[in-house]
Amino acid sequence: MHQRAKEEQLKTFQNLLKNGRNSDYGRKHHFSEIQTFAEFAQAAAAVSYEQLIPYIDRISRGEKDVLWPGKPDYFCKSSGTTAGIKYIPATGVQLRAMIRAARNSLMMYVAETAQAGFFDKGMIFLQGSPELESHGTIASGRLSGIVYHHVPAWLNRNRLPSYATNVIEDWETKVEAIVDESLKRDMGLISGIPPWLIMYFEKLLEKSGKSDIRSLFPNFGLLAYGGVQYAPYRARMEALMGGSVPSVETYPASEGFIAWQDSQEAEGLLLNLDGGIFYEFVRAEEAGMPGAKRIPLCDVQIGVNYALLLSTNAGLWAYEIGDTIRFVSLNPYRILVTGRVKHFLSAFGEHVIAEEVEAAMAEALSTCGGELSEFTVAPLVAPQGEASRHEWLAEFSRMPASPHHFAHALDRGLQKRNIYYRDLREGNLLALPLLQFLDSGSFHRFMKEEGRLGGQNKLPRLTNDRKIAGRLLSFQKNTRPSAEPENPLP
Repeated sequence: MHQRAKEEQLKTFQNLLKNGRNSDYGRKHHFSEIQTFAEFAQAAAAVSYEQLIPYIDRISRGEKDVLWPGKPDYFCKSSGTTAGIKYIPATGVQLRAMIRAARNSLMMYVAETAQAGFFDKGMIFLQGSPELESHGTIASGRLSGIVYHHVPAWLNRNRLPSYATNVIEDWETKVEAIVDESLKRDMGLISGIPPWLIMYFEKLLEKSGKSDIRSLFPNFGLLAYGGVQYAPYRARMEALMGGSVPSVETYPASEGFIAWQDSQEAEGLLLNLDGGIFYEFVRAEEAGMPGAKRIPLCDVQIGVNYALLLSTNAGLWAYEIGDTIRFVSLNPYRILVTGRVKHFLSAFGEHVIAEEVEAAMAEALSTCGGELSEFTVAPLVAPQGEASRHEWLAEFSRMPASPHHFAHALDRGLQKRNIYYRDLREGNLLALPLLQFLDSGSFHRFMKEEGRLGGQNKLPRLTNDRKIAGRLLSFQKNTRPSAEPENPLP
């Protein structure tokens, strides 16, 4: 299939239009008359979730044939940045494609490594509750909770947590119950988002008295993760696990299963061409702008930061998913997730993205030591006559030996990756970053107060204001900034 990627995308495009023309959205946008991608881009503008809300409301009231023929089987609940909770349509055929992609990510690992023993051991997936509610007339829940009801029997056989544990709403209580269930099993595969895996691992070791996860689970053979870049968490994860563990990265979203790691050797995630998804791309700097050029898969380039648009077999059309990606291979098509369209830092004209700060943090950890729990970056505007700077708010389980050297390492790493930031630093328009060490549990407390503790929830890596930074700093008993960083290193 990946040798015929362009043909497969054309076939997906045609199938989506063929079905979509029988919906109100398709009739309104003249899908029956569209033959080419250029005609589609002209007829159907790229849309945000906010622009789809009137259609979602109609579906929730029980209307048929609104975005897609018939009605969706579910709404996937997703946390929005401006629209509150999003309700993303999901169909049975789409869910089957998602499960097929998850299976393929594991099977490709087995095919490459010949390691399949984890299938016979316990497998745990830290996820949202499978207990569904209704949004109007449509059942709704977190994607992972919905998928729980469709997992094939061969995967369910050794799967944890139990349903009774999975439906516990309070995350901290749920993790305690998951730990109790896990301690009774020989775990082979553990899956989740790294910051929540860290919490799970810490509680496992606290309760078991073991020194690391591999001494607790000697057959722990595969880590599956997604949602955030792994590199900043690597040192802490490996300290808890007792060394590196083979891993598979996945990129599922409420809108579709987009990509997964198909090789332990090659960089990037393999784009999913078998999920009923037609992909479009807009240069990240043009995202959300009227008239931004939409680019089909066949015309993408390596190294360009793109905003991702999806048309799907659940009735999304040129939908702005909000993520940014970059291609590292075109044969086959492999990507890296670089951040969120709305999560960047450009308070001073630097336009820093998540990929850059995460890589700078990973490099600083590698050269200066320390084990990171979580971090975020915010602008710090100085009084008139002084240089402003970035403030890195970080929580460490093991502090770096020299905060002074660590702040310089962050600065060097970001200058290396972002020319605008480097120009501002060289022109003394930005001072060296301030590294703020937060008390243990600060990010946990923030996410809990926001009602976003656990599951698939992620902290914004970058912001253009100080709302998150201010909240985090308000929790501190004693702030511990890095040493004044303007003194040159020896």
